[in-house]
Amino acid sequence: MLHLKQLTSDQQTGVLALIKSATDHDLIPPISDHILLHLRHGGDKSDSHLVITDNQKIIGYAHLDQTDLVAGPAVELVVDPEHRQSGIGNQLLSEAIKICGKRLRLWSHGDLPAASKLAIANNFIKVRTVIQMSKALGEITAISEIDNAITIRTFLPGLDSDNWLTLNNKAFTNHPEQGNWSINDLNLRLKEDWFDEKGFFIAEKQNLIVGSTWTKIHGATSHQHNGEDSHDHPAIGEIYITAVDPSFNRVGIGKALTTTALNYLKYQGLNQVILYVDEENKAAINLYQSLGFKEFGKDLLFKLP
Repeated sequence: MLHLKQLTSDQQTGVLALIKSATDHDLIPPISDHILLHLRHGGDKSDSHLVITDNQKIIGYAHLDQTDLVAGPAVELVVDPEHRQSGIGNQLLSEAIKICGKRLRLWSHGDLPAASKLAIANNFIKVRTVIQMSKALGEITAISEIDNAITIRTFLPGLDSDNWLTLNNKAFTNHPEQGNWSINDLNLRLKEDWFDEKGFFIAEKQNLIVGSTWTKIHGATSHQHNGEDSHDHPAIGEIYITAVDPSFNRVGIGKALTTTALNYLKYQGLNQVILYVDEENKAAINLYQSLGFKEFGKDLLFKLP
């Protein structure tokens, strides 16, 4: 096992290939979006990495983030589907605990039984749940009425960036991942292949951005499970981030933005849309349920007691 401050180009390619293989097998990414962004764009100077190889192929990987001095260090890990149940996950997690200490947090994406079993076996307890929701895109959804002074338009990269950051950091003040973004955090996402400003909507009142939602379109993929015949997953839409200025809560901005995004994804020819929401955010869950979303999975956060 290697503990690295930075991945080489070949190691980066190997880790991304491992993540793709696990995603294809489990139908859920094992590593969170913001870490994937750093990996694709050369890594982050604050990260470190655990890598296990077999015949020069990376079969185990853990991402260590020790930057959050308040919540504590965080680890996310992935094991090659062909090398599971061989102790690799336990090796990675045990080493992460040695490096990061007893305040370590562990993310499990998709609420996979093996991941929870690994966490519990290493004395972690669950402290947070993020719900995954989905809905079929049927008929065009009527946009709910809002204040006539509020307009909805598409985002203008660069021109709207600073004002959007102000909104985002105000709406997610205490959020562990979404809060306290910098312009670099935003620009990394604007450079992603999936980004399209036509699917990024803002609500504006008197030249002030009071709400926003943006979308992703995940492309179709083909893959195999256990060497069996491959099958395709159709392209799917995602309501990626929805933010409303707290001063404008409960006036329908979130619903209007979400229905705008749903209609946009429908116009792209998509049949399915997903989103992620904290289990404790009952207002957002109620909104999404009113629009026809249903729960289909969970991401769990574990922590050493």
